[in-house]
Amino acid sequence: MLNIFFIPFIFILGTPLTPYNSEESKKKQVADMFNNVAGTYDFLNHFFSMGIDKLWRRKLVQLMGKTSPKIILDVATGTADLAIAETKLNPEKIIGVDISENMLAVGKEKTKNIPTIELKLADGEHLPFENDSFDAVSIAFGIRNFENVLAGLGEMHRVLKIGGKVFVLEFSKPTNWLVKKLYYFYFCNVLPFVGKLVSKDARAYSYLPESVRIFPDGKKFVELLQYAGFKKIECKQLTFGISTIYIAEK
Repeated sequence: MLNIFFIPFIFILGTPLTPYNSEESKKKQVADMFNNVAGTYDFLNHFFSMGIDKLWRRKLVQLMGKTSPKIILDVATGTADLAIAETKLNPEKIIGVDISENMLAVGKEKTKNIPTIELKLADGEHLPFENDSFDAVSIAFGIRNFENVLAGLGEMHRVLKIGGKVFVLEFSKPTNWLVKKLYYFYFCNVLPFVGKLVSKDARAYSYLPESVRIFPDGKKFVELLQYAGFKKIECKQLTFGISTIYIAEK
């Protein structure tokens, strides 16, 4: 077990960066941001990644498939892209939770003919489920938006069954200097410009690259998983390290 005093305070509570720099809580601002962009989120998500985000989700599902989960929780499910991908594992139930009503509305429309999936409005830092409820927990591109990252990881650990695994897909920082230069140019210039034109929310798509830049990835995130109680942690970098899948066991 790690000593909390050796973990930088910013890594425990999450980054001080907020979408709108207002006096409201980060959680409220994040919910507002996703409510604002929900209508264009899927289009922009796939457009900006050139469809690679779909491959990343498939990889997560492939890795999750090795555990043959029956009951899955997808935290920060958004418009339910990952939850839909997880149906390929033929689980008995997939529950997706999110703090954005508008994102969930899009997700519910997409999953209305998929009885396996149930979507709920819920806070990832205060999950409304009993201890030891799920065989697997997933979260894609959501953990860096938490107000208290450690609280969110702790909740995922709590609701997992003993031996269950969490699967975290998140952006990370490329290590190759050329890829890093191209990556940050695209993220910091192209993405905010196009995002503003399409979504009409200028701040949402400038917040994204900023949040990725300052979020603890790699070994630093592994330390957070360890402190939350997880063990047997694996890191799998994808596409030159642009994103990473973290797998950890309760």
